[in-house]
Amino acid sequence: MSLGTVDDAEFQAWASRVKGRIDSGQLKEEIGQSTKRIGVQAIRTLKSNTPVDTGALRKAWTAEGPSVSGGGWVVKVSNPTEYASYVESGHRTRGGKNWVPGQFFMKNSLNAIDSQLPDLITPGLWAFRDLLS
Repeated sequence: MSLGTVDDAEFQAWASRVKGRIDSGQLKEEIGQSTKRIGVQAIRTLKSNTPVDTGALRKAWTAEGPSVSGGGWVVKVSNPTEYASYVESGHRTRGGKNWVPGQFFMKNSLNAIDSQLPDLITPGLWAFRDLLS
């Protein structure tokens, strides 16, 4: 006894379009470009929010990537200046009697970048998302 037939031609056509974009490398390229845009904006935002005394902390920001790691795309943003965490979170003075409050420039920058993410995604990646929905 048959319950009927299913015409999945429309689904197969959609699956073929998705597979074509993936196989062509277009999706990988769009994700890479979007990730790079996020990294560039992260550096720009971090530098503009970093407090300046000598300028060394602001100048030390770097970005590496994008790369694929652990199943996801990564841009590594870092600042090797040894005192960056103390400026960010605060610290005691040399004598230990007073507290210098943190500037929270990294935390504030990450919040700003997070709110900018939709604008940093390439139009091609948005188009791929629309293809999936």
